[in-house]
Amino acid sequence: MTGVEGFMYPNEVELQWSALIVLYPYITGLVAGAFILASLERVFKVAAVRPTYRLALLTALAFLLVAPLPLQLHLGHPERSFEMYLTPHRSSAMAMFGFVYLWYLMVVLVIEIWLDYRADIVRLSQTRRGLTGWIYRLLTLGSRNVSPESRRIDDRVGWAITVIGIPSAFLLHGYVGFIFGSVKANAWWSTPLMPIVFLFSAMVSGIAAVLLLYMGISWRQKRKVDMLCLDTIARYLFYVFLIDFSLEMLDLVHRIYEADESFRSLDFMVRTRLYTSQVIVQIYLGTVLPILLLAATQVLRLSERLRRGLYAAAGLLTLAGIFAMRWNVVIGGQLFSKSYLGYTSYKLEFATREGLLTTVFLMVLPLAILWGLLKLLPPWPEREAA
Repeated sequence: MTGVEGFMYPNEVELQWSALIVLYPYITGLVAGAFILASLERVFKVAAVRPTYRLALLTALAFLLVAPLPLQLHLGHPERSFEMYLTPHRSSAMAMFGFVYLWYLMVVLVIEIWLDYRADIVRLSQTRRGLTGWIYRLLTLGSRNVSPESRRIDDRVGWAITVIGIPSAFLLHGYVGFIFGSVKANAWWSTPLMPIVFLFSAMVSGIAAVLLLYMGISWRQKRKVDMLCLDTIARYLFYVFLIDFSLEMLDLVHRIYEADESFRSLDFMVRTRLYTSQVIVQIYLGTVLPILLLAATQVLRLSERLRRGLYAAAGLLTLAGIFAMRWNVVIGGQLFSKSYLGYTSYKLEFATREGLLTTVFLMVLPLAILWGLLKLLPPWPEREAA
């Protein structure tokens, strides 16, 4: 068969997990990272990132609404997924995702956004007419008390929910790495560092996404960018990126030092079939280069315009590198036989249920949802517009 070398078991020739399964941890990582960035202002009192607080929450919500769709399209009978709520199986990590997702969406993220926007929703319900006015009146949920005391209660409850949401965000994305790391039969995945690497890479991707969205939306609305906010976000991105890269290098050094029976096969994969996606895209372009760009903004005195350009380039390269990391984990872990004697290949089709067109659509869909959310719930007061 074309693309198959050596000895492959019959059930290993065709990959069971496609590009949609690559997209799923990538989207959930953006959700977790964006929420962690929002928590810096609410919980850790980093006032400099306040201009992106609401934007980060809305970004997390937009991507979270799309997060289950790759899994639904991958399933042969997606209508059966609802049964996980009717017949819960507590020993299944995959089945527990449904409860983690529902908890994070309905209890944590939606309530926190509602509490933060409640005063604005009440004001808009009284000033807007037509369909939008009806939507705002519906969103008030009958609560129109915006007295200072009620706002203080909203702040206290919102703070508590954010504190609960931080471990919930870790759980939402960390369990993905937990699933991969629990597959002992696959030498590429079976490492205790897998959940931790997934978590830190999620924070990296989420922070980079919010940074790019903040710059892009500010440019589109002709709004002056808060450079203190931008510099602070880039600084946190740089710090988290260093930790993430250090963890990945620690895992690599451990594999090289251990050099078990799978090492020769994994080394062959990295040098041949995954060389471009892992060495070139993930490590050089998606990790080393953005870290150097961010480091340059920390140690050199650069103009605001040059810093914005470096931040944009670093953010785009970071998102590409994290996606390559997800690709190399999901797809790369299925390209070699468990006997370590054969290798297969993966061809991404175009207009199929799990093809390139569907993958691109699922990446654009959260941005369309975010556009609608920003129209309904503006992240910045209108009086701050330039």
